[in-house]
Amino acid sequence: MLYLVSTPIGNLGDITLRALDVLRAVDLIASEDTRKTSILLHHYDIQKPQKSYHAFNEQKVVPKLVEQLLEGQSIAVVTNAGTPVISDPGYSLVQAAIENDIPITAIPGPSAVVMALVLSGLPAHSFTFKGFPPRKSGARRRFIEEDAQSPHTQIFYESPYRIQAFLEDALAVLGDRPAAVANDLTKKFETVHRGLLSDVIEIIKQETPRGEYTVVIEGNRD
Repeated sequence: MLYLVSTPIGNLGDITLRALDVLRAVDLIASEDTRKTSILLHHYDIQKPQKSYHAFNEQKVVPKLVEQLLEGQSIAVVTNAGTPVISDPGYSLVQAAIENDIPITAIPGPSAVVMALVLSGLPAHSFTFKGFPPRKSGARRRFIEEDAQSPHTQIFYESPYRIQAFLEDALAVLGDRPAAVANDLTKKFETVHRGLLSDVIEIIKQETPRGEYTVVIEGNRD
């Protein structure tokens, strides 16, 4: 059995009881970063072997994991934070498992996408998750433009190094829409800045960016 296990996005107390049971029971944990996963496992006194599984070694590791699964071993996939496959490793392994008729299940849990959306104050009944935008401004603006006319709330991930540039490109492409920028979710210094894109940009300029950001932008109302 292949388990896709959601892990805390900040606060270690957010892991579910079922996730802990699975991590204690599996034969192997495939981790995006074994060092970070070790902190979680140590916190809950879980002693299980880990195998490094990330974006840069997927092609090499996936066949080996599939072989172990076919031999009857149980494997849990965990990422640095949140749910595997969602802007994190896991997709190629899921595809390989399906092709080999290996049973798969997901252990739900924390998600920055959902948490930022419900805290944003923007419409949550219908939304589009866009993930990480391109790094260069031209490609990023084209990426944003793809859904410029969509009425659905849009959600993006962005790094602290590009958050201001992303917001400025979003303003240029979408106009001055209501938005929310969430950072350090579930942590001590959790913040959610709400307002028009121009307002949020001015707030971000006054801060020292850190951690991963989740940006929620209202859809087109025209």
